[in-house]
Amino acid sequence: MLCLPAMNSASASRLIRFNKPYGVLSQFTPEGRWRGLKEFIEIPGIYVAGRLDADSEGLLLLTNDGPLQARITDPRFKLEKVYWVQVEGVPTDAALEALRQGVPLKDGLTRPARAQRMTPPPDLWVREPPIRVRPSIATAWIELAIREGRNRQVRRMTAAVGFPTLRLIRAAIGVHTLHGLAPGTWQE
Repeated sequence: MLCLPAMNSASASRLIRFNKPYGVLSQFTPEGRWRGLKEFIEIPGIYVAGRLDADSEGLLLLTNDGPLQARITDPRFKLEKVYWVQVEGVPTDAALEALRQGVPLKDGLTRPARAQRMTPPPDLWVREPPIRVRPSIATAWIELAIREGRNRQVRRMTAAVGFPTLRLIRAAIGVHTLHGLAPGTWQE
């Protein structure tokens, strides 16, 4: 469980939950075609605790507390991150078991993950732009929970087991979830 340190009046620790929309970088400054966090959050002195690619959506945590930021992001703490992943095709039992055992990637074997089929998330917002749809190929959702954070890891894992990611939403980081947050909104 991740808890905020005791606050003092001189510099109160802050932790912000943000539902990052598609097309937004995990940085305050926009870059190229991607928007920045400044468009949504204007709180001085807070920093992103972890990254989420511009083409991914969902939970992003921000804080002004350096030790808390390190605890959230440092792989030594093995903080679980839960993703809702829409994939091309319907994952087989063998593919899910491979995710659970660890998947060999170019940068080494991943740690074992929790992986299961799921129904589409309730109250899921429409993504802009929508995912690519191929009428002849079904899509399915899986819930994937990992305790590491390599570059584009979830996308590489699902592709490695034969089911490319179409949409990726981070639903939780430790005890913190997306619950009650519409895309582009935040809560302290």
